[in-house]
Amino acid sequence: MSPPCANLTVLVGERFACVKIAGRANFNASVNFKTLLGELQQQGYPYIVLELSECALMDSTFLGVLAGFGLKANAPPGGCTAHAIELRNANERLTELLENLGVLHLFRTTEGALPAGGTLAPDVPATCIPSHEELTRASLEAHQTLMELNPENVARFKDVVKFLAEDLKKLRGAR
Repeated sequence: MSPPCANLTVLVGERFACVKIAGRANFNASVNFKTLLGELQQQGYPYIVLELSECALMDSTFLGVLAGFGLKANAPPGGCTAHAIELRNANERLTELLENLGVLHLFRTTEGALPAGGTLAPDVPATCIPSHEELTRASLEAHQTLMELNPENVARFKDVVKFLAEDLKKLRGAR
């Protein structure tokens, strides 16, 4: 049985979107998280706050998806840094994980209450139950991102990437 997905809720303001992540942010939630952040950016929200006070842990797939968005937010078209991702109320373990992977610098970290004005509502992205192939592809891309961002991550994830690439190839061949 797969571990439960993190619960994602969204608060949208005039110029920002806030995603509250509660529970364990693992590979099972990575596809929905990626879809959600992509939709928020497409809808024109230049600033995204991730409220993490109830997020117990993030696995490497989820961290890789997050790092990929952090990288994109720091290099928007035109070269200006109009996009930003803020990590609010991250616990010490999450901050340590991001630092050890060499990606903490991609985010602004803050503490405190959520912005006033609005309420959090459950979000159900279009891809609620990702297929095994979608999960494998997302995990592969996330680990490749972590390896590209920090050469020290190559030793950590090269075997994982090799396994995921082989698994994805088998899944595509089975279609």
